[in-house]
Amino acid sequence: MKPRLHCARLALFLCGCAAFLNLYATQSILTTFAAQFHISAKAAGWSITVTTLAVAITAPFVGRLTGRFEQRTVIAVAALLLAVPALMTAYAGSFAQVLVWRFVEGMLIPVVFATSVAYIGDRWRGATVTEVTSLYVAGTVLGGFAGRFVTGVMTEYVGWREAFELLAVLSVMVGGFIQFLLPDNPPRVAPVKAASSGVFRKPLVAAYAVGFCVLFSQVAAFTYAGLYLGLPPFNLGPAALGTLYMVFLLALIVIPIAGRLSKARPHAELLAVAAALGISGSALTLAPSLWCIVVGLALSSTGVFLAQAAANAFISATAQGNKAGAVGVYLTCYYLGGSCGAIIPALMWERWGWAGCVALIIGFQLLTLLIALTGWKPLKPELIQAS
Repeated sequence: MKPRLHCARLALFLCGCAAFLNLYATQSILTTFAAQFHISAKAAGWSITVTTLAVAITAPFVGRLTGRFEQRTVIAVAALLLAVPALMTAYAGSFAQVLVWRFVEGMLIPVVFATSVAYIGDRWRGATVTEVTSLYVAGTVLGGFAGRFVTGVMTEYVGWREAFELLAVLSVMVGGFIQFLLPDNPPRVAPVKAASSGVFRKPLVAAYAVGFCVLFSQVAAFTYAGLYLGLPPFNLGPAALGTLYMVFLLALIVIPIAGRLSKARPHAELLAVAAALGISGSALTLAPSLWCIVVGLALSSTGVFLAQAAANAFISATAQGNKAGAVGVYLTCYYLGGSCGAIIPALMWERWGWAGCVALIIGFQLLTLLIALTGWKPLKPELIQAS
């Protein structure tokens, strides 16, 4: 493989890190926000919800931006700008200010996400798209873990404001590496299509539904597992909850391997495996043992990231000329699912506790499995390798 393509793959891994570093950074410190701003833990959850809502609102319009500017520039600038709302959050004087800057953060994230997936679809073809997309998703795994871990540990031993200052520094570093490593894509000669052109064809709609179910399950599982494990008999603090997200690192190993193994297989098969992992892991968290819960969350999160890799690769292979537009719609559905996953399970939590949340999560994972079996036509990727 040419060194230039090695750099491109490493840069796309970092793009995934940049997109998810700040997104769920508050998930391990909801109780700290509740104490700091004299609000309930449920209200503190809005620090996640407003960010995912901002992503959902902004994502459909990203395609127009990527069509007018060079993709490498768009990705690098957006990744660097993510440091600004992170830094401003550190100096917020009220929870309302936290929500404002978290919303701004969410407006920038889909620029990195959608443009990166469109970049992959424009640079590579056939089975290589699945492999490179899996590498990108592995980056989102590391970024998601790092954001939660940094805020959890820093909050317990230093302070939550210092945690966000460090996130801002990390955002600048990652953005700088992306600017240095990511090569330009060849100029696109095809005219930019309208944002809605071809993005609502039946196979793509099924992918959007998968996105909704996937992030609903992920956010619901880790938001309410954090609340559950903070109660007796577990009584985990912010640092321990931040460390809990190390279960994401299993996906960091599994996803690139799965991407290579599934190059010649239909995307629906990878999605079915992901759904089965998610269902098994969620069921395991019902056991009254911390280790069983941790293993269950590891399996569940790995299933989520595998499903995300399958959906992104499916869209890149199916959307044809309007990849950025299709990714934008996918992101809207994906993060609407995440927003609902932070709010709707609260009804189950208040009445039935963690068991009620798990039942709801498994229901959405079963829906993902149903889509894998019926909604996706088994596309057989062409075995075209990148030159």
